[in-house]
Amino acid sequence: MSEFSQYIIPIPQPDVAEVFEVYQTAYEFYREVEERQALEDYCEWYYQVAQEHQQDFAKMQGEVNLMRWFYRGRR
Repeated sequence: MSEFSQYIIPIPQPDVAEVFEVYQTAYEFYREVEERQALEDYCEWYYQVAQEHQQDFAKMQGEVNLMRWFYRGRR
């Protein structure tokens, strides 16, 4: 038994602060990636909705304004 114990070399444990620092850095990186993706998705949605509203507005410009027609006689 004593011969076997001579060959066991304890593996040094990593510093807890160093492991936590690596974990914290990775966590912050993935959070930043998620936030940027969420912002990009929101901007894409916003521009799409804005374009739809501009198209609706342009279409409304070509239509007859019924409210003006009704209120024209009241002046």
